[in-house]
Amino acid sequence: MFRHIVQAAKPVRSKLIRAVGGSGSAFENNRITKEQQLTDALKRAMPGISYVSVEDISGGCGAMYEISIEAKEFIGLSRVKQHRLVTETLKTEIAEMHGIRIHTTPSTKH
Repeated sequence: MFRHIVQAAKPVRSKLIRAVGGSGSAFENNRITKEQQLTDALKRAMPGISYVSVEDISGGCGAMYEISIEAKEFIGLSRVKQHRLVTETLKTEIAEMHGIRIHTTPSTKH
């Protein structure tokens, strides 16, 4: 029954998406914006980043992110201090999240 309702709503949904002018759902557009916002904040705080990946792992609602970073700023720091550097940089954004996974690696690239 539910499947038939979803199938019947597809033409209406696609018309609404075209009318609003979006190619994806509002959740997708917001998620991309938030991921880019987190990436930009990290790059501003740590100009020695050679790799950064921010991914919404909450299913699209923006409640949990996984962040992987490789940066020169991590050289000589313990893993705890590396993670503290990331969480301090994103403390305002983290306050709005349910959770965050952080993976850090000191950069060996010059």
